[in-house]
Amino acid sequence: MEHLGLGSGRLRSALGWFVVAVGKRPGSARRVSVRQDHRVPLTRPIAPAEHAVVADLTASVYRGEGFSSADYEPALRDVASRAASATVLVALDDAGRVIGAVTVATRGGEWAEQAAPGEAVIRMLAVAPDARGSGAGEALVRACLAQACDDACAMVRLSSQEDMRAAHRLYERLGFTRTPSLDWNPVPELRLRTYALPLVPWCGQCGQALTGDGHEPCRRAATLDPPRFCGHCRRRMVVQVLPTGWTARCSEHGLLAG
Repeated sequence: MEHLGLGSGRLRSALGWFVVAVGKRPGSARRVSVRQDHRVPLTRPIAPAEHAVVADLTASVYRGEGFSSADYEPALRDVASRAASATVLVALDDAGRVIGAVTVATRGGEWAEQAAPGEAVIRMLAVAPDARGSGAGEALVRACLAQACDDACAMVRLSSQEDMRAAHRLYERLGFTRTPSLDWNPVPELRLRTYALPLVPWCGQCGQALTGDGHEPCRRAATLDPPRFCGHCRRRMVVQVLPTGWTARCSEHGLLAG
């Protein structure tokens, strides 16, 4: 389940769909918006010191806004368990404050309900009330897609409560489609809508499908070089290399920077 208001240690190798590019050190990933008047919040994997902050944020959003019962609060607060078996991502504002969080399960396990092998599941998306409208929710979902692509997932799935309409609009804008046949009830009184997004990852270095073999040289190159192809549509990127980093722009899907 997730909630969205209106609104790495592992290399993001710039090879995949909705890739979040990295800078020179782990945790320095950022994605630059196409909209020049709106700065997209930074997203990165959670740090252990942030577990308590994310536990409080997630529980306050779900419980405080009526999206969860008291019985489910221990699961909402169990960030350590989620981080151990899945990937927990956070969104930060300009001051470095955690303003949102999400879990993406790409390797099966208890957080990957309704996922087949090779599929990812997005869970427990939450954005602080005072950060809604900042783009944090969208940035977190895009970061989940990047993680799923890094982990060679072919599909991303999620479940959403019926009245989370702002979240539904976001998912549909990003290309998710409804899968009504998979709608389910975790408890008798709660019906969840389901969505899915197939991933067709393209290599940012050679432009070929990542489902094939032979990309190890591309992965090595990606540690130093910017992507040449958009991981979403295979368009050639307009690349600019600067003394402080690089940018790579797709005319359709925006700007990456590292």
